[in-house]
Amino acid sequence: MAAPAKRVEQLDRVVIRFAGDSGDGMQLTGDRFTSETAQLGNDISTLPNFPAEIRAPAGTLPGVSSFQVHFADYDILTPGDSPNVLVAMNPAALKANLSELPAGADLIVNTDEFTKRNLAKVGYPSNPLEDGSLAEFSVHPVALTSMTVGALAGLGIAKKDAERAKNMFALGLLSWMYSRPFESTLRFLERKFAKRPELVEANKTAFRAGWNYGETTEAFSVRYEIKPAKMLPGTYRNITGNQALALGLVAAAVRSKLPLFLGAYPITPASDILHELSKHKRFGITTMQAEDEIAAIGAALGAAYGGALGVTTTSGPGVALKGETISLAIALELPLVIVDVQRAGPSTGMPTKTEQADLNMALYGRHGEAPLAVVAPKSPSDCFHAALEAARIALTYRTPVILLSDNYVANGSEPWLLPSVDELPDLSVSFATEPNSPDGKFLPYLRDPATMARPWAVPGTPGLEHRIGGLEKADKTGDISYDPENHDFMVRTRAARIEAIGVPDIDVEDPSEAARILVLGWGSTYGPIGAACRALRQRGLTIAQAHLRHLSPLPANLGEVLKSYEKVVIPEMNLGQLAHVIRARYLVDAVPFNQVSGLPFTAATLESMLEDVVKNG
Repeated sequence: MAAPAKRVEQLDRVVIRFAGDSGDGMQLTGDRFTSETAQLGNDISTLPNFPAEIRAPAGTLPGVSSFQVHFADYDILTPGDSPNVLVAMNPAALKANLSELPAGADLIVNTDEFTKRNLAKVGYPSNPLEDGSLAEFSVHPVALTSMTVGALAGLGIAKKDAERAKNMFALGLLSWMYSRPFESTLRFLERKFAKRPELVEANKTAFRAGWNYGETTEAFSVRYEIKPAKMLPGTYRNITGNQALALGLVAAAVRSKLPLFLGAYPITPASDILHELSKHKRFGITTMQAEDEIAAIGAALGAAYGGALGVTTTSGPGVALKGETISLAIALELPLVIVDVQRAGPSTGMPTKTEQADLNMALYGRHGEAPLAVVAPKSPSDCFHAALEAARIALTYRTPVILLSDNYVANGSEPWLLPSVDELPDLSVSFATEPNSPDGKFLPYLRDPATMARPWAVPGTPGLEHRIGGLEKADKTGDISYDPENHDFMVRTRAARIEAIGVPDIDVEDPSEAARILVLGWGSTYGPIGAACRALRQRGLTIAQAHLRHLSPLPANLGEVLKSYEKVVIPEMNLGQLAHVIRARYLVDAVPFNQVSGLPFTAATLESMLEDVVKNG
């Protein structure tokens, strides 16, 4: 007798969090669910959350790994404040995430892991599945481990390998619950385990078992559908910030017609850029994993001197080590892109958590007067465009550029509309080919009147021999100079050339054109700020939002914009670094709102704060 058909319920949005031990495959499970969801055309935003320890003790709170995905039939800006569904693979995963669940949320719990020993590890005096403490949630106890082992019993798989496939059982169940297509996941498993056919069959079987369990069990009487979101026509792919940034650098190399050299030392959370760029050698990309951070940037600056697009990638601790060479690049006035994927500090800090606390270091963290350009992406897909913009500034104005990403956008993902290559900016450069002075000599610091950039002379070009090094340069000739007046002139010139960089004016989103309050953000706060402002406007409150991509130089119209509002609020994942800059430069009493928890702002937190500001001034 066939199982009765399950009721199908339409939803407009869902937030799901997969959580378990760091060895339970939660990142893979979340990534595959996201890929399935992308195929259906939903808008998506994700938030992976890794433990900082390489391998914390199994079943403990420090070892919990999670992956949150928010998908909807409309445009969304954040991974969601709290999950509607939590898949908890063990007691630690339940305890680490339970406080964030709203009443009525669905809890899918792997009952096999709720043993006395595992409960004691995380301080549960009794089993929460039995003591009534979860009464406000919709709890679905599922014996994920034993059911997976049972489904694979006839395949000759070792019990340990069979147990590892429980994440695929969970993925199959959730794919059934939310009507996700599964063909791409089965193909993915065939590729991932191609060298071990027995694991291909085991994981595919576990996935199908989870799907079939949802279809046949009475524990789940409803499945859900979320219609595709209305998006601009075109080809989309789901992309993380680090992937998008790497592809932006590839595009910059192609559009500049230059070879790209990446010098990098592995560091969380920037290493994926090195991994991604290493796949694209056919586009003239050379990657070098150096022995340390200083060697990495030294090689990248050497490549820039030789006529390549030089890039180095790192996180906050690495930027500190690279500081002296960044100053050298400023003195040499050579193009160089320094990618800082920020993480929580200071020192080693919390390597897998997010923060925006490197802004001061990017703006001022060098010896002497050493200004450079700073740009920041606002979302995972925007990392592509921010990388192109960083390369444009570096190549056009012959300056180092710091690209300030962070862990939130680097590892988060969203749909990316593939751009037309022909619409990307032309980044072509002209190298110096002949002497540039009336007397037939080459003046390496004779500037372009439009950009204030000095000529870029590739070593070995006949007649263009010139000095290179970190000692102060004489104006025009580049000779070593200790003249006080010359030093004053060169310091001021280096500052003026950064201020002269052409950047777009800042746009303000103020649908009512009557807002008194402006929310100013930069980097990854764009999504939470935007979601909070949307919510307030839907409730009839007026509020304006503006977001900075260019942090040095700042947009020319920023001062005028700031002074046209009664109050400016600046949310940041630091202790007010941009707010200090805005106050000092524009004499605007900007109100900082700060969080340094290692987690991104929630839209609800910002909505509550901004509502109070709008209503009470």
